Amino acid sequence: MTDSLVEAPPAQVPDELTPGHSRWHGLRPYAPLVALLVAAIVPYSTLNLPGIFEGPLNSPGTLQLLAICLVFGGLAAGYDLLFGRTGMLSFGHALYFAAGVYGTDVLVTKGGLPLWQAALFTIIGGTVLAALLGAVALRTVGIAFAMVTLAFAQVGAILVARNFGGWTGGEEGLPLDVSGLPSALVGVANTVNLYWLALAYLALVVFVVHRVSGSPTGRVLAGLRDDERRIGVLGLDPYRFKLVAFTLAGGLASAGGVVYCLVVGGASPHVTSSELTLSLLVMVVLGGPGTRWGPVLGGILYMYLDHRLTAFGSSDAVNSLPAFLSHPLSQPLFVLGTVFILAVYFFPGGLTSLRTRLHPLLTTLRRR
Repeated sequence: MTDSLVEAPPAQVPDELTPGHSRWHGLRPYAPLVALLVAAIVPYSTLNLPGIFEGPLNSPGTLQLLAICLVFGGLAAGYDLLFGRTGMLSFGHALYFAAGVYGTDVLVTKGGLPLWQAALFTIIGGTVLAALLGAVALRTVGIAFAMVTLAFAQVGAILVARNFGGWTGGEEGLPLDVSGLPSALVGVANTVNLYWLALAYLALVVFVVHRVSGSPTGRVLAGLRDDERRIGVLGLDPYRFKLVAFTLAGGLASAGGVVYCLVVGGASPHVTSSELTLSLLVMVVLGGPGTRWGPVLGGILYMYLDHRLTAFGSSDAVNSLPAFLSHPLSQPLFVLGTVFILAVYFFPGGLTSLRTRLHPLLTTLRRR
């Protein structure tokens, strides 16, 4: 009898031990700094991307669009501190953003204050407002909490629409008096400074949210999202921690309102609508709730599509299509809704789950 020997398959080296993976793993902590550096030098680029932007990257129109996208990327990241990291569904987050927009505009235009004083008072006021309203709203949970925050936001929207005290301009909005602003922030030629200001706001929000999430407070907030009762059993006060998250998110939203007011040059009633909060929710879900970069990517992509689809809907390419196609494609909300439904269906975890879902396919192709 002869023994038959079966040759064992060759051993596979784990991915984490391969040279390429180790090199990428070592460079990963520096990826945010590289992305920040690339975003900072965008105004120096004359690259023209037809179909994506209407002009070169350093043109004032493109820089303003990018600045708005950056502001809403930071706003979505701040809202994710409530929704994705703490599990609180607020329908009134637009109120604190509107407080930043209108607070800055009113104090500069009506009050005649310098910009730095107006911005400081506005951020402090927005943070205090979030703390006061949060102290009341957080007495409820679940859908009741969402409805209470919505009610507060609707009160703010009504006050703005009815031109309370003659300060808000009513439905026409309130243009910003540029005579009270620094010269570096006034004029089309200085759009690049507003872009850098929006980029700085985004970097600040990401830094604050990341630091809070990695702190003991952030771990408690994650526990509240998963099981609030267990946090109470451990002897911690869930109400206090949720109020901290609510107040911090409101303060960050108010700071974003200050930057947005400078970028667009005034305030308009749409920033007080509940639709804005729903848009923030869509941004977070689109990017990936509870992740570091998902809400940022979702906010930037959503605002880019919101602005560009308006131009796309009125283009000759859409108008030349049959009526059953041109009519829905000319509506930006229809296209945005379709993109959102497809994204949620194919990538339930948001854009950040794209790499995980494609990893098996990429691994198979690499082995072949």
